[in-house]
Amino acid sequence: MSSTDKELPVTVYSPESGVQKLGPLILDTVKSLGDSWGLGWRLFRRNMKAMYRQSLLGLVWAFIPPLMTTLVWVFLNGQRIINIEDPGVPYPAFVLTSTLLWSMFAQSLIMPNQAVTSGKSILVKINFNRESLLVAGFLQVAFDFCIKLVLIAGVFIVFRIPPSLTMLLAPFGVFALVLLGTSLGLLVLPVGMLYQDVQRLLTSFLPFWMLLTPVIYPAPREGFATLLNTYNPVSPVLILTRDWLFGSAQVATGGFWLILGVTIVLTFIGLILYRLAIPFIIERSGS
Repeated sequence: MSSTDKELPVTVYSPESGVQKLGPLILDTVKSLGDSWGLGWRLFRRNMKAMYRQSLLGLVWAFIPPLMTTLVWVFLNGQRIINIEDPGVPYPAFVLTSTLLWSMFAQSLIMPNQAVTSGKSILVKINFNRESLLVAGFLQVAFDFCIKLVLIAGVFIVFRIPPSLTMLLAPFGVFALVLLGTSLGLLVLPVGMLYQDVQRLLTSFLPFWMLLTPVIYPAPREGFATLLNTYNPVSPVLILTRDWLFGSAQVATGGFWLILGVTIVLTFIGLILYRLAIPFIIERSGS
């Protein structure tokens, strides 16, 4: 064996690899997350090239799902099959904007599982900052939002909705939505990587969750639906972000700040759980 081979570091992964004291674990997680942006950017570019190289319509797919959802609900409301309360703005603009905001939350919720699943092949072969996979997924969500901004701008132009200063706050609300979805996705990621049922359950539950959230209708003011929205963490964030876009809200409510604070804490907990679960995921993937 040559002297060069003796100097190469050897990393052995086992379930005990993730056992650390809490303080150093938190510091290592924050440091690793900060060091992951360079590699995460390169993984994001690689994934984008692979995705659109095999797609005929390319970026058009970012517009098709929300447009189809909007057409369905506009048709149902126009034919009086369902009776939606007047939201104060043209209903097509209301439902399309709300659907785009919901899609940001839904995409960020399933993003951690998709990001790690797509990177399984390199997880077992290369030693790198594992948070880079999450960074690449986050950049994908941000890129899709930039595309959807074009659609939102088109809606405001078509329906002649005047711009307002509160629109400048809307990106902050979108970031809160994405962070909320990411934190929940991180919490279920360790179990989701071991059992595919979790991902299928999330995908199946999301349409029902959307109906429980004021996406296609204004926020209810009375009845059981009001109680549901009170305990639905997505509702205050989505409603306020939508109101900022339409210029009907000025400041954030207490519910928004409470959910944002809890979301930040859950995100850190999710990142720590992810770091602890990585050795188990690598062991299962390599076996």
